[in-house]
Amino acid sequence: MVKDLNGEIEAIHIYKQFINPQGENIVALNDVNVVIRPGEFISLIGPSGCGKTTFLRLVAGLDKANSGKITLDGETITKASYERGLVFQDPTLFPWLDVKENVAYGLKTRGVFKEKKDEVGEFIKLVGLEGFEKSYPHQLSGGMAQRAALARALVNHPKVLLLDEPFGALDAFTRMSMQDELIKIWKDRGTTMIMVTHDVDEAIYLSDRIVVMSARPAKIENIINVNISRPRGRDMPEFLNLRAKILQILDFAGKRIEPEYII
Repeated sequence: MVKDLNGEIEAIHIYKQFINPQGENIVALNDVNVVIRPGEFISLIGPSGCGKTTFLRLVAGLDKANSGKITLDGETITKASYERGLVFQDPTLFPWLDVKENVAYGLKTRGVFKEKKDEVGEFIKLVGLEGFEKSYPHQLSGGMAQRAALARALVNHPKVLLLDEPFGALDAFTRMSMQDELIKIWKDRGTTMIMVTHDVDEAIYLSDRIVVMSARPAKIENIINVNISRPRGRDMPEFLNLRAKILQILDFAGKRIEPEYII
């Protein structure tokens, strides 16, 4: 497959607030600035409720900031688009459609299925589901369902793939297997990937850089380069040293959290 050669995300002075059920204004993101380079794998980590998923939704175009802007290759993001694929913790497959039909769904809604239908099988094979094209979601394991969700997002050739704790509901063994699968896909496609995770080891294992966010009102606490060659071993001294550093940063960041309302 041809790798995508673009997909730069830039967030400029992002400010986002919500109104909680008590009618109070809650600041989720406060002057967030970051540039994510084309083809980069970025993980967002931070205390629960700090605005990581909110940021992902803004990049996806599912929500709008109160001020500031986010651009994709220089163009301001104003709405959702197939150029930014989104994969949730729950695979959200359509239960009445088989794997092939689920993967093809986006192509059909865009009206490009006829000219791109051969790619459906190509992406099913890419995620390791060849032979399960006619299986329905209830017949799949959690890991297989998440593979189908990845294929459904990737078949649209997004410039950016957004991942909101995509492996959080999986058992430890399946989770590690899916992490390896995601790295293979990322290397093959060259797609910019931005992932929200609470798992520090997962962030180190997958990422080029890790963006550590503070508690609300959220800002970027630190951006850490993961200068560890791939493939990475979780017991490597440099892996463990970086893990300890990030946990220390997170401990400091988490002490400012406001526990009364979680976004």
